[in-house]
Amino acid sequence: MPIKPPPGAEIRDLIAALGADDAVARESAVARLAVIGTRAVDPLLRAYTAADGHLRSGILRAFEALAEPRALVVARDALNGTVADLHAPAAGVLRALLGSSRTDAASAALDALIAAAVDGSRPQPVRLAALDALRDAPRDVFEPIRRRLAADPDTEIRDRMAGSRATPQPADDDDVWNAALDGRLSGSPDALKKAITARRGVARLTDLQRLVDRIRARERMEEDAARREQWRAVRGATHQALAERNSRLALYDLRDSLLEPGRLPVAFLAAIEEIGDASCVETLAAAYDASSRSGDAWWREHLASAFRAIIHREGLTRRHAAVKRAMARWPEATTALLARI
Repeated sequence: MPIKPPPGAEIRDLIAALGADDAVARESAVARLAVIGTRAVDPLLRAYTAADGHLRSGILRAFEALAEPRALVVARDALNGTVADLHAPAAGVLRALLGSSRTDAASAALDALIAAAVDGSRPQPVRLAALDALRDAPRDVFEPIRRRLAADPDTEIRDRMAGSRATPQPADDDDVWNAALDGRLSGSPDALKKAITARRGVARLTDLQRLVDRIRARERMEEDAARREQWRAVRGATHQALAERNSRLALYDLRDSLLEPGRLPVAFLAAIEEIGDASCVETLAAAYDASSRSGDAWWREHLASAFRAIIHREGLTRRHAAVKRAMARWPEATTALLARI
């Protein structure tokens, strides 16, 4: 069952939240807009035109999570503009576009970052933001820039380049974690999974939620199926880390992931069993209905287990609104699930 497009009012509310003073509200809005995907792009572009600097910064953060080529022009203009608070988020959008499947967008983003990094007439923060974004560029691109700027008149720029490794070295656990929080997920999925597992009990919940969204965006950019599954497994581990802390901060992603084609890693279902609520009932019924056509008994069993756990934990009955909605839309699947309780 396809995900029903969200109403325009929901997207407008999320865009407004991008300018909120509450950091958690802003991060949650970015996360939800990333899940909504391309349907949010046009409203975001329209809102950006009329927004003030604070809201524009939040909109750029959303564009970074979306890695949307249509945001190229506004990000490039913001990087080249005079509003200092927009330079870093604009560079973040361009960095995300470096891995775009649209080669024209990736090339234009790279050109904009290089131009900003090497132009000595630009303000230092602009150049530093561009350089940080360029660290995700291929070595044959970054290395000539590094050599050129190693003798730059700006001491900070020169020191940054002197400290950059010409030959990449294996990143330690802290490097992997900090790079991921900064949006750089170009390394090993296994290394990031290890870093998340090591910090699952102490990491800030908002950091874990942010990683869920960034990992999902990385999955979508991955063309190799096996590699995409590796990133999906990392996302599942991140959900488990949140569930272990009894956090529903990224529950929206768990629900939406159930409607993706094929089975998910078991970590997703384990997390839903742990923290899923009534809002998951319809989605589980939809996924169970789809699984009846695939013949995947393993997946069906895990879906039923998650459904059963939520019904028991939340004390839901056939008279609950969520169960009634599931019964109305997927009567056979819901009946079968209820029969297994």
